[in-house]
Amino acid sequence: MSPDEILLEAEDKMIKTETVVVNEFAGVRTGKASPSLVENIMVEVYGSQMRIRELAGITSPEPRQLVIQPWDVGSLQPIEKAIQKANLGLSPAVQGKNIRLSFPELSQERRQEFVKIIHKMAESGRVAVRHVRRDSLELLKKAKTSGGVGEEEIENAEKEIQKLTDQYSAKIDGHLALKEKEIMTV
Repeated sequence: MSPDEILLEAEDKMIKTETVVVNEFAGVRTGKASPSLVENIMVEVYGSQMRIRELAGITSPEPRQLVIQPWDVGSLQPIEKAIQKANLGLSPAVQGKNIRLSFPELSQERRQEFVKIIHKMAESGRVAVRHVRRDSLELLKKAKTSGGVGEEEIENAEKEIQKLTDQYSAKIDGHLALKEKEIMTV
């Protein structure tokens, strides 16, 4: 593997890590209702596991309310049970063919708990980025020992990998700051 290929692979993995962190942040509740909070909850229906977004339309008619409209009325009860099992602190209310979720105002303590949760998610993301760096540096060492790659080329690639690591760690920190601000805004 050439140093350029190793760099490209490292950047690709870091991009994927950033995407995972952003998606995890979307699932953390803020003061307002967002379909991303419930769309990935798994529901046992039709003998298999499916996400709510595959079974129903999710809308937010008011800032602190979600309405879930199953495409098949038969999946109404399983969706309700799955939301209760997900332990989001919400109680679904079945109204006719819809499920209505009302989001209570978050207390300051609860907001601080959510901030701790997102800090852990961000740290996991930064650790994953550093793992990519470590793996890439090992690949560079192997390329160096197998020959065919110059010392200077390896050093430049190592510097580039460090730049990528710093860049993606900073991006994760930026997402963290935005999410923290969103959670703490009353």
